Amino acid sequence: MITIALAKGRILKQVVPMLEQIGIRALDDPDTSRKLILQTDNDDVRLVVLRATDVPTYVQFGAADLGVVGKDGLMEHGGEGLCELLDLNIARCRLMTAVPNEQTARASNGRIRVATKYVKLAQQHYQSKGIQAEVIKLYGSMELAPLVGLADEIVDLVETGGTLKANNLVERELIAEISCRLVANAASMRRQHSAIRDLVGRLESVL
Repeated sequence: MITIALAKGRILKQVVPMLEQIGIRALDDPDTSRKLILQTDNDDVRLVVLRATDVPTYVQFGAADLGVVGKDGLMEHGGEGLCELLDLNIARCRLMTAVPNEQTARASNGRIRVATKYVKLAQQHYQSKGIQAEVIKLYGSMELAPLVGLADEIVDLVETGGTLKANNLVERELIAEISCRLVANAASMRRQHSAIRDLVGRLESVL
């Protein structure tokens, strides 16, 4: 049995048709079912539906053999115990820093406050630039933080930039290009190597 962890929302909507193309179809409609474990028409494959931030953890500890996760989530997690197998080239976006439109320079003392859910990545980014940054963890509505004085900058995913523009923010620095990756539990790769490689090969054929 191969268990594949998928994130709720946009990733699930894009991955399910890909799986259907290689002959793996959920027996319940993922869009309407409240089930978190979905059996498929393959007796040896099942799907589990999780929060995006939990996918790497489920795969790392072997609760799932495979998972589909954004590169941002993979980098923030650290990748311990995971094998990155394939870039699915979906849910493409950019991990950026952003600032208020009128802000042209950082504070002269070099210390700033940054709002983000990517605490580890933000700390690494600002440290690499020699900038002292107090990182404030938020779970949503990052654009609000600079508007109410909670933070000087934000680190967040940007697809079109429309939300930034609507809130008078502009992109400043690119941290990483992001897309979804297929990852595997390291032990599962040894234990079910042939089955996993076959599934990866079929996915490659439809990309």
